[in-house]
Amino acid sequence: MSDNHELLYGLEDRPTAIKTVTAAFQHVLASFVGVITPTLIIAAALDLHAHIPFLVSMALFVSGIGTIIQTKSFGRIGSGLVAVQGTSFAFVSALILAGVTVRQRGGSDDDVMALLLGITMAGAMVEVVLSFFIHKLTRLLNPVITGIVITSIGLSLIKVGMTDLNGGFGSVDFGQLNHVGLGLSVLFVIIFLNASNNLWVRLSAIFIGMALGTLCAWSFGNVSFAHLSSLPVLAIPTPFKYGIDFDFALFLPLALIYLFSALETAGDLTANSVFCNQPITGPVYLKRIKGGILGDGINSVLAACFNTFPNTTFGQNNGVIQLTGIASRRVGIAIGGFYVLFGIFPIIGGILQAIPKAVLGGATLVMFAMVAVGGLKILMQQNFDRRTSLITASALGLGMGVMMVPEMTLGFPQWLGNIIASPVTLSGLTAVFLDMTLPKQVPLPDLNAQNNSPKEQKKSPPDLVQNTRLSHHESAS
Repeated sequence: MSDNHELLYGLEDRPTAIKTVTAAFQHVLASFVGVITPTLIIAAALDLHAHIPFLVSMALFVSGIGTIIQTKSFGRIGSGLVAVQGTSFAFVSALILAGVTVRQRGGSDDDVMALLLGITMAGAMVEVVLSFFIHKLTRLLNPVITGIVITSIGLSLIKVGMTDLNGGFGSVDFGQLNHVGLGLSVLFVIIFLNASNNLWVRLSAIFIGMALGTLCAWSFGNVSFAHLSSLPVLAIPTPFKYGIDFDFALFLPLALIYLFSALETAGDLTANSVFCNQPITGPVYLKRIKGGILGDGINSVLAACFNTFPNTTFGQNNGVIQLTGIASRRVGIAIGGFYVLFGIFPIIGGILQAIPKAVLGGATLVMFAMVAVGGLKILMQQNFDRRTSLITASALGLGMGVMMVPEMTLGFPQWLGNIIASPVTLSGLTAVFLDMTLPKQVPLPDLNAQNNSPKEQKKSPPDLVQNTRLSHHESAS
C-alpha cells in the first residue's frame, strides 16, 4: 500500500544541495501562509496590532526550530519524517476567547499575551504525556480511522486552497475572474510540469508555477511591496518577553483541543509515512507516531517560550512530497533553516507575503487534494464491508457537513463548539466512537459446508445415505 514507485529520493537519501534547496523552498511556499495566518487572526481579533511583526517573526522562527526537531529527531523526540511544524488553526477560537476574557477584565496587551502563552505551555503537556501512552491506544490508529482522518484533513484544506484561489478571505473582489483565472493558470502549469519525465522540471514545478503567476500579477500591478517599509530589519528571539500567566477555566478548552490535535498529528504522520514509502503498521510506525506527538508537545512548549502559539504537524507538505517525489530528511532540515532565517530577518518573509493569494491557492489546491487522495488510498486497501462503509460515510459526512454549515455549532457551549467546529476533529471523533461501539460483523454460516461436514454425515443413518445414492443413480439412468 505504501509502496511509492515514483519516489525520487527516499528518507535516507541525500540529494544535491541545489535539489535540496529547490525542494525545500517549495515546501515553504506551500506552508508559509498557513504558518503565519493563525497569528495574524489572533493578533487582529485581540487588538495586538502593534505586536504583529514580532509575533509573526516568532511564529516563523519556532516553526523552523520545530521542523528541524521533528525531521532530525533527538532521542525519543521527533518523528524522523519531513514533517513541517506550524501554528495550528485548531486553537484559534479558544485562544481568542481566552484573550477576550482577559480584555474584559481590563488586561493590557502584556496581560493578554502572558495568559495565552501560559495556557499554551500547560496544554502542551497533554501531548507530552499522551505520547508515552499512545501505543496502548493502537485501536485509535487502525487504518480505517487514520484513513478517514487523513481524507478529512485533505478535504478541509481544499477549502483553504479554493478560498485563496478566489482572492483570499476578506478580499473585496472575491471570486472575480482575474483571481480565478490566475489561480487556475498556476494550477494547470504545475500539473503539466509535474507530469514531465524531466527530473528538474518535475522538481521545480511548484516554484515555476508560482513564479510565473506572481510575475503575471505584477505585470498587471497586483503585487505590492509597500508593507516592507514597516518591517524591522532584525527580529531578536526574546524568551518570555510578555511574561507568563495561567487560568484553569480558560486552560480546559485548550487542553481538550490538544488531545484531539494529537489524533490529527497521527493522521498527518501516517499520510507522510505513505508518501515517504515508510510502514504504517508495526513498531517502527508506532515509534514515529509517539515521537511525532511528543515533538508536537515539546515544540508547543518552545512556542510559548518564544512568544507564539501552539504548534502542530502540518498536512500541507505531504502533497509537496507526493508531487516532487523527494522525501529526504535533508530537505526537512533545509525547510527548518529557511523558516529560522525568515523569523530572524522579517523582510524576507515580507517578500513572500506579497505573493497574490490566487497564486497560492492555485499551487496549494492540487497539493491539498493529493493529501485527501492519500487517505482514500488507505481506505480502499481495507475490506470495505457494511460496517466500514457506515463509519466512513458518517465520519466524513459530519466532518464535511460542519465545514459547509459552521452554524451548526451555535447552539453548543462555546468550548464544545470550538472543538467540533474543526472538521478533522469531528470526523476523527465520529470514526473513533463508531469503531468502538458498532458490533463487528459476523460472517454468515456456510450451509453447504455444514451439510457436508463429517459430523453431519455421522448423524445420517447408513441405509438412508445409501438409499439416497441409489435414488440419484436411478434418476440418472
